[in-house]
Amino acid sequence: MTMDLSLRPLDKSGFGAVVDTNLATDAEHLAPHLAAALHQHRLLIVPRQHLTHADLLTVASCFGTVDTSVDRRYAVGGFPGLTVISNIVEDGRHIGVYDGDNEEEWHADNSFKPQLTSATMLYSVITPQRGGETRFADATRAYSDLPDAVRQRIGPMRARHSLAQLGALQSQASGGQSSIVAGSLAASPEAVHPLVLPHPVTGARSLLLGSPSAGSSGRCGRGRRTARR
Repeated sequence: MTMDLSLRPLDKSGFGAVVDTNLATDAEHLAPHLAAALHQHRLLIVPRQHLTHADLLTVASCFGTVDTSVDRRYAVGGFPGLTVISNIVEDGRHIGVYDGDNEEEWHADNSFKPQLTSATMLYSVITPQRGGETRFADATRAYSDLPDAVRQRIGPMRARHSLAQLGALQSQASGGQSSIVAGSLAASPEAVHPLVLPHPVTGARSLLLGSPSAGSSGRCGRGRRTARR
């Protein structure tokens, strides 16, 4: 069965698009179209969904193999690859990933792993009437907007990504509380990735930055200062 995907770009920049579909019934049939749309727009927003845990894994598989290496404390039992993020406390403990200051730090998911994930899915179950927004940054446009001289300077650079670094920043921001420090992934070794990554399908170049970045190295010794700008 062939189906068309209804897309509405957020603006003229091309970053982000709203998808009008029912993922619970149509995801498998739309899989190649969803993947192509994500490659083009880099962010897809699919409102008004009512998905089961099994549905979420089906949708995730549209974009590749589901990563099942997650923090076991907050994994959804019986559904490997699903993780709970929540500020809800039950029996004295948080039921999901929570860093204590009501806001996660800027990051690219799983950049601390040697093999980068191709996509991350967020499914909102409970949201407040005010606040609770999730913010996304267009790392592709961030790279393209840099001066030519800066792009040439950072091209050969590589950055270390550390889960311990992210945990330390969480602790500093929340009075010593971090959802990462005691997690099952806390001992993960650092990973090293290029500071500038070409998209495996489109070839578009993006910056790989975020709180897990512990430092950069490359052709010149000014990598840390360049990254902070």
